[in-house]
Amino acid sequence: MDLHFTGVVIGVATFIIIGIFHPIVIKAEYYFGVRCWWVFLFAGLFAIIASLLVSSVLISTLLAVVGASSFWSIGELFEQRRRVERGWFPKRDKGNGCGCKKS
Repeated sequence: MDLHFTGVVIGVATFIIIGIFHPIVIKAEYYFGVRCWWVFLFAGLFAIIASLLVSSVLISTLLAVVGASSFWSIGELFEQRRRVERGWFPKRDKGNGCGCKKS
């Protein structure tokens, strides 16, 4: 019996990629606000285009997952701003320039 692990690898890698994007969105909104949405747009476009050019099914699929996660992060960036406004996440203190709390 032959076992094929490509699907399992893609599933686990997708889980990890989505898990990595979650804190990236939180930190990006904290330090840059929503004005960095275009970085996610270009990263998504780059990854999707790269996925079309790669012949390996595994690599192509993972690039597509990164691209889709980048596009999804644009919406999450704006949602994160709302979460901060509701007090669910800390708001950056922009008064001292470093984002640190004043003592």
